[in-house]
Amino acid sequence: MENKILIVDDEQKIVKFISLYLENENFTVYKFYNAKNALIYIENKILHLVILDIMLPDMNKFQICKKIKKVK
Repeated sequence: MENKILIVDDEQKIVKFISLYLENENFTVYKFYNAKNALIYIENKILHLVILDIMLPDMNKFQICKKIKKVK
């Protein structure tokens, strides 16, 4: 089974750093730099883990968590 991880952070260097380690461990990593695009992507996707930045520019972590919960 393929393990799928979503990373949402507005700092590209952080996303690159985290995804590099996860991809080296054979995880499939989906990277987004804002909540809006991440939420559009996950509507019909199965994910095993979501790594969120605490303070995204377009939505805070509580708002995005509620929206992810509604989608899933």
